[in-house]
Amino acid sequence: MSPSAGPSDPPPPRRDGRTVKDRARRQVGAAHARYEGSWAGDIVTQLKALHFFDWTTIFGAELLWSALPFIIVLSSLANTRIDDDLSRHIGLNSRGAHIVETLFRNTPSHAVVPIVTGLLFSFAGIVAVVASLQVVYERLFEQEHRGWRDLPRYVVWAVVVLGVLAAEGIIGHPEQRAAGPVVQALLTFVIATIFFFWTMHFLLDGRVPWRRLVRPALVTALLWVALAFFSSLYFSTTIIDDSKTYGTIGVVFTFLTWFILIGSVIVLGAAFGAVWEARGGRGAFAVDSRGPNHQAQEDGHPESASRQIPPG
Repeated sequence: MSPSAGPSDPPPPRRDGRTVKDRARRQVGAAHARYEGSWAGDIVTQLKALHFFDWTTIFGAELLWSALPFIIVLSSLANTRIDDDLSRHIGLNSRGAHIVETLFRNTPSHAVVPIVTGLLFSFAGIVAVVASLQVVYERLFEQEHRGWRDLPRYVVWAVVVLGVLAAEGIIGHPEQRAAGPVVQALLTFVIATIFFFWTMHFLLDGRVPWRRLVRPALVTALLWVALAFFSSLYFSTTIIDDSKTYGTIGVVFTFLTWFILIGSVIVLGAAFGAVWEARGGRGAFAVDSRGPNHQAQEDGHPESASRQIPPG
């Protein structure tokens, strides 16, 4: 026995697995608590409530089978081609644009029955897309879902968007290129901010104060510009490879991916902006915990407080 350790000294503490497990459990609990009160926790909570992956996939598919055919039919009636505008919006190079060009007829058909049928079915799909977009904003800002009572609002929104796209297509492309990429990006950001702000305000029928929509519109517009930059780097190569591997149907896969990314930009921008607004305005994100009744009363809409948003 060592002379420094007497017979009455207590034995050294035993280090068993329980001590390590308790320490690890406390660390995990502390990290979880920090996560729940963080930006990341609030955003993930919002995305789960909005069913992010399910919604963006369905949204992209809806755009593929409704909006794109509708534009194609309208371009056929107007004897104009949309492949150049479509390629420009996706950000394709000359090779990618040539592949897209092969998808469209050089001499469009004007048969009455196919055109009328195509317009009816595709426009009905567009209305469904707008209704789906409205549901996202209503869930995000905790408003009552009014369903098909807003059908006239869906139609007006679709007509306005088609008019904006038509006006944008009329603007000379050489003038746009002469402005330079930085000016184009800034102009796109400003226009996108105004558009998404109006979209949220219009589809929600003014039920949410405008100040709560500014930050979601800004973030969505910023992500829209980022998507345009990403598309110009990614989709040209992708559409060429898919065309070689799968043929014409491969181009459709690329369109579907692009439409899904558009849906992702809409949801992520609105969710990030709403969390930014909540944390910046009230110091914490408490939308889900308080529920739609409390939020409707705060926004000055007590008539919405007695009704809940349907789960679907």
